[in-house]
Amino acid sequence: MSKKVLVTGGTGFLGSYIIKELVEKNYTVRAIRRGNKIPGWIPASVLQQVEWVEGDILDVVSLEDAMDGIDTVIHSAAVVSFVKKERNLMYQVNVEGTANVVNIALEKNIQQLVHISSVAALGRNATGGHVNEEKKWEDNKINTHYAKSKFKSELHVWRGISEGLDAVILNPGTILGYGDWHQSSCAIFKQVYEGFKWYTGGINGFVDVQDVARATVLLMESGISEQRYVVTGDNWPFRRLQETIAAGFGKKPPYKEATPGLLGIAWRLEKLKSLFTGKRPLLTKESARVAISQTLFENDKLLRALPGFSFTPLEETIKKACENYLGTIPALQPQ
Repeated sequence: MSKKVLVTGGTGFLGSYIIKELVEKNYTVRAIRRGNKIPGWIPASVLQQVEWVEGDILDVVSLEDAMDGIDTVIHSAAVVSFVKKERNLMYQVNVEGTANVVNIALEKNIQQLVHISSVAALGRNATGGHVNEEKKWEDNKINTHYAKSKFKSELHVWRGISEGLDAVILNPGTILGYGDWHQSSCAIFKQVYEGFKWYTGGINGFVDVQDVARATVLLMESGISEQRYVVTGDNWPFRRLQETIAAGFGKKPPYKEATPGLLGIAWRLEKLKSLFTGKRPLLTKESARVAISQTLFENDKLLRALPGFSFTPLEETIKKACENYLGTIPALQPQ
């Protein structure tokens, strides 16, 4: 009898690829969704094999029902935002939602929890530098509210571990691949396609979405507990990332450097514009800080824990994603 796995955030970018990985490995999969939302970038033949349940991690009753008869919970539901008006919801989902998942997992004696966190939860310093799993969190102005929410959500997982829950934590970098390019990190592709002309001097860790999904399932299968793992393929300058995406689309790459001073002007203008239009700002004070941070993330621990696992080169990830965006979104078809 196959292990029965519940995925929270199953209609999201990463969650949908985790589902695909589980289904292809013949696990029995249940996933939570709100409304009739279905990840259109995942083959229908995969999604048809999932038991979809209506629910919300902030709704304790629906979450308890979703966990009935479950062996493992993969908790990937989260809100990623750098916009002030979405901050309260982000803290609710990321912190209170994770607390609910942990509490019910303990009540129902769930065998295992795999928690999807973020490298943001490891914290950043103004000086940047190298970051691994041993880095101690520091409260500072460099850390975004998203980072703080993910750090606090991890504290609930560690609390669960101290109360007897078998759990493992993944800390992915910025996840790249084919998804809904209006949302999450997929929006980078849309931005470059539409001719965004600015680049920054920042460096960040990036990783293929399918690599994160594979690592998630392999760590689940490993039985490892009470550990956290940085999941990043490569540390790239943002400029190199944008140039590689532009090449994949056959577009002109960004050619103007956004210095810290210019970014300061830009996020203020975006804030003003959003007040008049009601649209989400393309840049905020927090995302501007991340854009100039030079932080390099180390993946050695994960590679030691999963012998034989390797990361997809980012050039390959980006090339494949660009081809998929061009081939499946009518608005992108060459005229």
